[in-house]
Amino acid sequence: MASIRVQTAQNVSLEYEVASLGDRIVAAILDNLVLGAWVAALAVLFAMGKLNSTASMVTLGVLAGVPYVFYHLACEVFFNGQSIGKKARDIRVMRLDGTAPSLGDYLLRWLLRIVDTGLMGGLVAIITIAANGRGQRLGDLAAGTTVVKVRPQASSTLAPTLSSLAGYQPVFPQAALLADHDVALIRQLANQASARNNYELLNELANKVKEITGIQTDLQDVPFLQTVLRDHAHLAHQ
Repeated sequence: MASIRVQTAQNVSLEYEVASLGDRIVAAILDNLVLGAWVAALAVLFAMGKLNSTASMVTLGVLAGVPYVFYHLACEVFFNGQSIGKKARDIRVMRLDGTAPSLGDYLLRWLLRIVDTGLMGGLVAIITIAANGRGQRLGDLAAGTTVVKVRPQASSTLAPTLSSLAGYQPVFPQAALLADHDVALIRQLANQASARNNYELLNELANKVKEITGIQTDLQDVPFLQTVLRDHAHLAHQ
């Protein structure tokens, strides 16, 4: 599997598995099924109401067309880089520096979608993704984003080992504010949430740690928690 290594603004090196072309195609199919189901439901409702006037047809066109135009943009902005199809495949849009994309990044991806997927049945996107090795279509190249797996690796853990701390420089000195029992609870909850793909719990946990420590960062939840636990372990052994 292809992977990318990113260096964050906090000088943390992170490695992500790039979403496969197959995952992205399946996600796109699922998204199209969602949109198709929406259009079919609207058509049935209008047919049952026998609304055949010109105004009704215009309304149907608007209600059916607007989601097709703005679906991906709205989903990625409000659902943290995931559409329904992406969420089903456990993949997410992410910047190459490991941070969450900005509204401008999402807009660039959306504007270039017509070239990537609207021409030649998506062949442009398929060729671009397959060729560059970083999971990027044209919209991603322009926005500096990619699509990565968010499912935790089987071998990954949120418990730092002493061997990994040799020569380590803490990223967040505020991690020292956490008590040992807090760290144990954070590690337990984070591992459970990661194993169950419970991203809501991970987000709540990350926000609670930020509240306690006063840390402000653009790191995504799992890398942030990993870094805080590593920092605390390093500071505790000094």
